[in-house]
Amino acid sequence: MAAMQAPRMARAHFTVLLFLLPILLTGASPPPDPVTCTHGTSDCTVTNTYGSFPDRTICRAANATFPTTEQELVAAIAAAAEAKRKVKVATSHSHSFPKLACPGGRDGTIISTERLNKTVSVDKAKRLLTVESGMLLRDLVNVAADAGLALPHSPYWYGLTVGGMLATGAHGSSLWGKGSAVHEYVVKIRIVTPAPASQGFAVVRELVVGDPDLDAVKVSLGVLGVISQVTFELQPRFKRSVTFVTRDDKDMVEKLAVWGGLHEFGDVSWLPRQGKAIYREDDRVDVSTPGNGLNNYIGFRAQPAVGLLAARVAEERLEENGTDIARCLAARLPAVTFELQAYGFTNDGVFFTGYPVVGFQHRIQASGTCINSHEDNLLTTCTWDPRIRGPFFYQSGFSVAVSKAPAFVADVQKLRDLNPRAFCGMDAKMGVWMRYVKASSAYLGKPEDSLDFDFTYYRSYTEGTPRAHADVYDEVEQMALRKYGGVPHWGKGRNFAFDGAIAKYPKAEDFLKVKERYDPDGIFSSEWSDQVLGINGSSPNLVAPGCAIEGLCVCSDDSHCAPEQGYFCRPGKVYKEARVCTFEQTRLVDEL
Repeated sequence: MAAMQAPRMARAHFTVLLFLLPILLTGASPPPDPVTCTHGTSDCTVTNTYGSFPDRTICRAANATFPTTEQELVAAIAAAAEAKRKVKVATSHSHSFPKLACPGGRDGTIISTERLNKTVSVDKAKRLLTVESGMLLRDLVNVAADAGLALPHSPYWYGLTVGGMLATGAHGSSLWGKGSAVHEYVVKIRIVTPAPASQGFAVVRELVVGDPDLDAVKVSLGVLGVISQVTFELQPRFKRSVTFVTRDDKDMVEKLAVWGGLHEFGDVSWLPRQGKAIYREDDRVDVSTPGNGLNNYIGFRAQPAVGLLAARVAEERLEENGTDIARCLAARLPAVTFELQAYGFTNDGVFFTGYPVVGFQHRIQASGTCINSHEDNLLTTCTWDPRIRGPFFYQSGFSVAVSKAPAFVADVQKLRDLNPRAFCGMDAKMGVWMRYVKASSAYLGKPEDSLDFDFTYYRSYTEGTPRAHADVYDEVEQMALRKYGGVPHWGKGRNFAFDGAIAKYPKAEDFLKVKERYDPDGIFSSEWSDQVLGINGSSPNLVAPGCAIEGLCVCSDDSHCAPEQGYFCRPGKVYKEARVCTFEQTRLVDEL
């Protein structure tokens, strides 16, 4: 018995050590720049911070430029407009999973806003903060706090730029007030767009509240121009009180319908296989409430590279040769580890002593310490750093109207109950994360009050390799997008999720009219953005053998799956209209 327990204890100790090491180490390797150039600023390639787009291609550009002022930005756009050369914005923190950062063709220009990261002005009396668009959320919330102000809502990862958040409609979780989307707190934008030769080929447009074009620019997908400055209307600095409560998911459907109204910042994480829901009770409290809590989320800390490499090797072995039972046993560990460490929250910035965790907004709302430290030669990295062969994954996000979300979740529970072990892959990545987002006046903002669903799941480094129970994940997504009319997150998701998505936005035509006025030659458009916007009937689906395995299409033929490996195009199990790649061992044997 002791001989059997020893390796188990060693593995447990090793796992705990992996999470403790980042606390003890002083360095970290920040993520690499997704833009790399062979000759100075020419002959460049573009990817995202994960190192791979859904179709696994690397985009190319003729050159990159790094303006430090609005005047230099105008000059860069004017030069591209005069030459009718394609342009896209990409920075060292380009987190868009789809190809929003890719210029059309191979001869385009990348404009990095990395050096456009300064504070322009602070008006404490009017609670206005103006910053350049390349400023990170991390710096934005700290500048606001120094002025006694707070951005009420934001994403939870603070390594995003202001321009990137607006381009993709980034958000936190709330149905209160103006809601959780960052763009709802924007009152002025300066954007540089192409112009005729008579105007020097580029102009600065200043848009304020009341200008209908602001509703186009606030969520722009990067196709209207380059935002140079953004003015936010903030609130007085405040505190939040956070408690995580884990319950079984038997009444989760009923709870989801009301949870967004009970807690200003409430969200829910769901572990389907374990039948657990983690409710975040998160509310604003008086600034006199004791506490100096800090959010240092475990998943956003630097991790030892050796641990990430080992974790990936273990994951690949389980994926390729493991049983469902083995995968499910392994999937329990992350949730237990995160819960034991309060998900990275501490009461004083160092120790967790118990709930609630009370702290100022800028210390609670977002985190991402893996980008903060000095280079340590890849001893530690962000979990997703593409320079090491660590975790590699797909990331999907979609929103379903709050009125329909309970029925959608009930259907997913039905699918789960048919084969609970098929959902262990979700549990292994901390499950399904649900956030509330309010309807927006932005043309490409949420059409109605919505519940946003995010989940991360295994991806093979080898193109065309099926995943265990991939049919379950695909059925969930198709169910959300097709049966329940959901919309994809602009910065997350594989190609098929965006097919026909633009038709679900009532103001899409208004957005396209602004696009035509701002950029009539389409220099800020690309093949990808045209496909997402449905221009000239184009589609993001890439129909070819094996396309459904990679999420580049919804299968309509067995060849779109991997029939030679036993995966065939079949209807969904709960949502019969879904078409998913299902493993059929018997048929594979017959065909062999």
